[in-house]
Formats: sequence, structure tokens, C-alpha cells
Amino acid sequence: MTLLIVGATGTLGRQIARRAIDEGYKVRCLVRSPKKAAFLKEWGAELVKGDLCRPETLTEPLKDITAVIDAATSRPTDALTIRQVDWQGQVSLIQAAKAANIDRFIFFSILDAEKYPNVPLMEIKKCTEIFLAESGLNYTILQLAGFMQGLIGQYGIPILEKQPVWVTGESSPIAYMDTQDIAKFAVRALSVPETEKRSFPLVGTRAWSAEEIISICERLSDREAKITRMPLGLLRTVQNSLRFFQWGWNVADRLAFTEVLASGRPLNANMDEVYKVFGLDAQQTTTVEVYLQEYFSRITKKLKEIDYEKNKNKKQKNQKKQRTPFKQTSSESSPESSKINSK
Repeated sequence: MTLLIVGATGTLGRQIARRAIDEGYKVRCLVRSPKKAAFLKEWGAELVKGDLCRPETLTEPLKDITAVIDAATSRPTDALTIRQVDWQGQVSLIQAAKAANIDRFIFFSILDAEKYPNVPLMEIKKCTEIFLAESGLNYTILQLAGFMQGLIGQYGIPILEKQPVWVTGESSPIAYMDTQDIAKFAVRALSVPETEKRSFPLVGTRAWSAEEIISICERLSDREAKITRMPLGLLRTVQNSLRFFQWGWNVADRLAFTEVLASGRPLNANMDEVYKVFGLDAQQTTTVEVYLQEYFSRITKKLKEIDYEKNKNKKQKNQKKQRTPFKQTSSESSPESSKINSK
């Protein structure tokens, strides 16, 4: 089976590529910049240049492909809007996959997307789910809540660097999942017939509030967090103001997602049936505590190594300062004594 992985350079996509290659699949990755995706080639993947927002570039990459795993999504740093990538781009990819007679199409959505029709990304994800289901493709939709990897930038690093940790409104508990575990489900779906033409929630072992995550990070880092609460009303005002400017539309759409994070409603689901259908063991799923413990252990070890090197260099500098070019051994004679001896 030959796979086309879309979004393979992203946080989730790279884990899917790694997992698929390790399991013996022939992997092709659709990338905009082969140079930035060189690590995928080193792993054993074939790189093909293409862009979701340029439909004419999708035909060639889909040749001789059996299944597509679509992990693409717009990034905050992208110049393109959510609508361009997550709707127009996805529609183009689904249509191209249909034209290429692809056997399987794995798509990642967001849990409870239908409950937030006023949040652009949630509305787009739900519309894409419907479009895919009506396309005639043999699909599997995996609805995610959040990545554990995102906790590092949002909580871990600010606490370590003594920077503010931003919390908005009444934080919604989120069942974060490690992208390595998500990749495991995505690749497994390809070989399990019971996953065909179905949607599944894909979440971690339990839901965590922002306050609980902060508490864990404080304990593991032995540092106190500087929590700054942003009123939801203020964010709504900023969001509405940005919509008056075309350059602010993308930012406004992303700020709208705070309505989900600050609603107080948990992003979580029961996974008993999911584990049963996929034939995976829930006990092997990484927990938030274990993930953060491993991260802070690595950081602590690295900091100790840095401190050791700093102390070592400082000691060497002090030793150099104690030596002078005029210090001589007892066997050496001064210029004056040499003159006397010569006489």
C-alpha cells in the first residue's frame, strides 16, 4: 500500500509519516518546500511538491496512491486564511482523491465541531466532514481535542522562563493526546475494515483544565507560574475590531476559537468503543502526567549540563587569570641575572 500524507511537516503529520514508514508502508509526502521537508526524505519518504491551494498541483502526487492521510491545516504563521486552507484546499484535495480513485481517505477534524457554528474553524471542519462523507470516498474521520505537544509552548516554556501564562475565561477541560498515539490510530485505521465510512472521537485518558496543567508544570519545574487572565469580553472586542480590516480576518478567526477554550465545556469523549474497534490497548496511551514528566526531566538534565559547562568555562578563565606571562619557574633566570652571569 502506498500512502500520500498531506501536512507531513506539521506536529501531527511528521509522527504519522514516521509511524507509517516504521510499519512498512511506502510513504509519499505532499510538501510545499522539499528543502524544509528534507528530514522526511532521510526517514525514507518520497517527497512530491504540491499545494492544497493550487488544485492543479494535486493530480500528479496522487498517481499510484492507495490511501491518503490528511493532516493538513493552516498555521498561525501562514499568510493564507483558515478558509483558504481548511475549506477550499481540503475540498480540492477530496475532489482530486475522488478523481484518482483513492481507496481510503483519513481526515482529522475537531471534537464537538457541530456545537460551535459561530467559530469559523469549527464550522469549516464540520462542513468538510459532511463534504467528505458525501464524496463517495471510503473515509475515516478522527475527531481530535488537543495535542500534548502544544502544552509545552503554552505552559511549560513560559513557566520555565518566568513569563506570563495566559488563561482566558473559565478554561474548558481538554483531553489532550500525544501525537504519537494519534498517529498510531491513523495508521491502524488503514487495516481495520470496521473503521470505514465512520467517524471516531480521538482523545486522551482524561480532560485537564488550564489550572490543573499549570499546577503539574509548577510541581515538575519547581517554579511558580505567573498567571495572567484575559477577560473573554476584551478578546471579543479585539476580534470584532479586526474584522474591519482584511489583514485582520485570519487573526480574528483564530481569536474566535477562544470561545471554545473558554466556554467551560469539556472537550472529551468516551473511548471504550474506539479502542475496541481499532484493536489497541488503552493502557499503552500516554498520559499528560507522563508526557510532562518526561519533558521536564529532559529539560532539567539539559539545564544541569549547561550549568556544568558554564562552571567549567568559568573555572578555566579564573585559572588563566591567575597565570601571568612574567611568572617563571625556579630553573629559569631573569634577564638581569643572565647579564651578570655573562660577565
